[in-house]
Amino acid sequence: MYGPEFASDPGAVYHRLRKKGPTAPVELAPGVRARLVTSYAAALHVLRTPETFAKDPRRWNDLADGTVPMDSPVVPMMMYRPNALFTDGEEHRRLRGAITDSLARVDPNTLRGYVERSADTLIDRFAPTGEADLLGEYAQVLPLLVFNHLFGCPADYGVRLVEGMSGIFDGVDAEKANELLTTTLIELVELKRARPGHDVTSWLLAHPAELAVDEMVHSLVVLMGAGTEPQQNLIAGVLRLLLSDDRFAGSLSGGSMPVEDALDEMLWTDPPMANYAVHYPRHDVMYEGTLLRAGDPLVVSLAAANTDPALSSDQRAGNRAHLAWSAGPHKCPAQSEARLIAAVAVEKLLDRLPDIELAVPVDELEWRPGPFHRALAALPVTFPPTAVTAPAADAAPAPRSGPAAGPYSPSAQYALPTAEPGRPKSGWARLLAWWRGE
Repeated sequence: MYGPEFASDPGAVYHRLRKKGPTAPVELAPGVRARLVTSYAAALHVLRTPETFAKDPRRWNDLADGTVPMDSPVVPMMMYRPNALFTDGEEHRRLRGAITDSLARVDPNTLRGYVERSADTLIDRFAPTGEADLLGEYAQVLPLLVFNHLFGCPADYGVRLVEGMSGIFDGVDAEKANELLTTTLIELVELKRARPGHDVTSWLLAHPAELAVDEMVHSLVVLMGAGTEPQQNLIAGVLRLLLSDDRFAGSLSGGSMPVEDALDEMLWTDPPMANYAVHYPRHDVMYEGTLLRAGDPLVVSLAAANTDPALSSDQRAGNRAHLAWSAGPHKCPAQSEARLIAAVAVEKLLDRLPDIELAVPVDELEWRPGPFHRALAALPVTFPPTAVTAPAADAAPAPRSGPAAGPYSPSAQYALPTAEPGRPKSGWARLLAWWRGE
């Protein structure tokens, strides 16, 4: 599941695996054995039965005995961290409660404003040029700008955090990426402890759950993971669908943008986290004639489950019974925020650039390898060059982070120069250049 064949056509792999039953043996990385759950019914059973299937990866036999080395590229995505994603029972409820309570303090209208202003900032960069890579120049960068606001995160911290998280998802030098992510988050926690603000990091620090430093860091890891890589894949995937599928693209020119329908379609057929929700049987379990051994990882394929031929209906518009957000006690606590960010990002882009088109045939788009995500490598588009928006005097107020909130000023976040024909192609290089004023 880590090679280019799987990345280019995961549906064909799921089809082959289904012939082996509701679970099938797979290799996540060289030498990393697991079973992939491919049926909708089996996925729900695993996700909703925590008394049988635990999330804590300290039960993982092959990691504990050294069969899987710590430098395996998938270990940072699967290793134990003291956060809500990798814990069970009362510990999980305490850690998840801190997250849900802190996220509940995010005002949807404020979040919408962050997304709209960030979107306009990025679109202004490439609108005059008539071409863009909507992954590297938009979908990849927009969640970072929004994340910086929500978490009171200085811009240079944000770049390091997303570089680290992207390296973990890609499995490229994952051990180094994990170290970068962890050390940067420790710095962020120390910064917010000294200068708390009106942001999710500060709210987590002040929560009655009294998170320890390592719990704070790794709670931010799970929020960061959910808010960047899957979010960029969802935004890019919905744009790809709207620009290539006649069911959706055909109505764009008429002024009707079925963004919500496209979101539902994407979450059913190509969820941005395609295979994850790793569980470990607490004891040997016989399921549908197959022995699931205690401590062997069960990876729930959210994508395969959603497209299970056994499902009775293929009606997806308005149907929220998909598993893109998982299910059971570990269901994503930020799905409404994630959906809002994606919908606003897509609507804003199509409103600003209504005549946008893919620059290559859709079947020539490339996908990034990796066992967990469904991620485009690029999304090149063309459109008639258009003028940038006129900045309003109060278009980008700084988040309420207290008097020492210099890194969050409008000039640092939004006063970015328009793009030049020779602009760097690396998303991270562009971000660093913008924040340095280059």
